[in-house]
Amino acid sequence: MVVEPEHAPVNGRKRPQRPQRTHREVADELRARIRSGRLQPGQRMPTQAQLADEFGVERGAVRQALRILQSERLLTNVSKGSPATVAPDLLSALTGPTAPPMPTTVALAPRIAEAFAAPHVEIDALCLTSVSLTLALGEPLRQIHAGRLKPAKIDVRVLLPSRNIALAFPVAVAVAGRGAGDPVHERWLAMRNAQGQVLQHNLLGLRATHGIDVRVTFRALPFTPPVKLYVLNGAEALFAYYTLSRREQEIDHEPMEMYDAEGIRSTLFAFEQGGGLRDGVFVKQSRLWFDALWETISSELLLTA
Repeated sequence: MVVEPEHAPVNGRKRPQRPQRTHREVADELRARIRSGRLQPGQRMPTQAQLADEFGVERGAVRQALRILQSERLLTNVSKGSPATVAPDLLSALTGPTAPPMPTTVALAPRIAEAFAAPHVEIDALCLTSVSLTLALGEPLRQIHAGRLKPAKIDVRVLLPSRNIALAFPVAVAVAGRGAGDPVHERWLAMRNAQGQVLQHNLLGLRATHGIDVRVTFRALPFTPPVKLYVLNGAEALFAYYTLSRREQEIDHEPMEMYDAEGIRSTLFAFEQGGGLRDGVFVKQSRLWFDALWETISSELLLTA
């Protein structure tokens, strides 16, 4: 009997096999390929057998993953027979009025890119670190550098928690309520500053490369926002809850139990100015709420250590 090298005994024990991917992980990877353009609108997907072989999963897991993407209107013709097809109108699937709520990583980027088609781009964001916004700006920046988009003016305002407050989250379970000096707080602060600096650098660089009038401003909030909000060109509001969970994270090479939220996975709900009375009121109130915070209790924010 021949023993496969990856499972060969070591000191009398078999090496553990790599954990099999879940259907949600398969869906995440395929969704990323569609979003990145690796899989083009109208293109036929590999067969379920090919996908099962590639990801090392059963065909049932592949079918579940494809059905998730079909429910998000990213795929059509999902069946046991012929291969599925990438939706021919992805922009409508991702940003149209009937688009279902989706994770921030999926929903935010195409809506930001659509906002960049306007001559004057205005983005207001309230969030914990600006990670999602920085990632979402990658697509419109690529289109600008490729010559497909050229707004004349870009105004970005970002509200983030102040460095001086005791955050409600992320926070270590054992020392809830601690502020500056706490390793969890310092890790969050480093991420907040790094992401803000990248966002600022990438946008301000458009002045030199494309002659675009760009302004990026940050202000600090005296509280931890329980939600994230993006207002795009004053005409669309995107809203998501930060849902907390208890998890272990390695900080300074030490495992630490903490309460935290994965903002990039938060479900994003979209409201459009022209989407009906309720949507219009939500957009208007979101703009008023953001402006009120910006003009009253927020303070100057410096992206420094």
